[in-house]
Amino acid sequence: MIYTVTLNPALDKTLLATGLEPETINRARVLRLDCGGKGINVSRALRNLGVPSVATGWIGGATGEQLAQRLRQEGIQTNLIPIVGETRTNLTIHDQHRGVLVKLNEAGPTVSNEEVGGFLKHVQQHVQQGDIWVLSGNLPPGAPDDLYATLIRLIQGAGGNAWLDASGVPLRLGCAAAPKLVKPNLSEAESVVGRSLATGDLGEALRTFLDMSIACVAISLGKDGAVIADGRAAYWARPPTVQARSNIGAGDSLLAGLLWSATQCMPLAEMIRWAVAAGTAAVLEEGTGVCTRARTEALYAQVAVAPL
Repeated sequence: MIYTVTLNPALDKTLLATGLEPETINRARVLRLDCGGKGINVSRALRNLGVPSVATGWIGGATGEQLAQRLRQEGIQTNLIPIVGETRTNLTIHDQHRGVLVKLNEAGPTVSNEEVGGFLKHVQQHVQQGDIWVLSGNLPPGAPDDLYATLIRLIQGAGGNAWLDASGVPLRLGCAAAPKLVKPNLSEAESVVGRSLATGDLGEALRTFLDMSIACVAISLGKDGAVIADGRAAYWARPPTVQARSNIGAGDSLLAGLLWSATQCMPLAEMIRWAVAAGTAAVLEEGTGVCTRARTEALYAQVAVAPL
């Protein structure tokens, strides 16, 4: 079973505005309302790729209930844990006049020590041998920085496999716990490596993660695709040039592509090719869009893969 863990989920509202000007009333219309949070996006993308998963994490208040209801309506299995605080709402404004996206994210609800302990017990009760647990996104206020590291040790101590997609201190501490796979973007990888990464440094950056006893690492590079390594081989997958509508959720679809191809026991080069195709498919969607199976398959043949 694949579990996606989203500890700070959100309802993502996308507005379409003709322009944004200060000290005046700006008009906008709601373009779409999506279930948000990195792990939830992974579950949404997996559903489109035909892979079942269970979305778990914390939800609270009326917004949390609305989020859970929408996930059920989308056919995503959930096992969400209620908390006292209110699930956040994130806002993305598409300024048509300037052709830019403005994204405003709330911090999210503050969780208590009791709620943290309750979630650890929840994972302990559900993890089984061979499960994949995807730990994604930022932690809410009140959660300890080492929570992902604790979850990784708990999951893998029970025979499961932890995949990590985080940033900042939780990423660095999580990497020290040696998850099965880690997927930072370029800036997140730089925070772990401790320096700016030019193109020629990507191989060295991959080795830095592998030297932490991480079995596989994929670094997403935006429009330049992604690189991947597992200690035996390394590859760079480059996507075709497309007209992006929104890059929100692209990295999550890339991670879903890795998960889908891993469940098919594909070789490393094929894993990263499908992953980059899925990530590219996501940027063709509005708002917090995720890849579709049809677009992913159409883009697959256009992704170029070469040894790194």
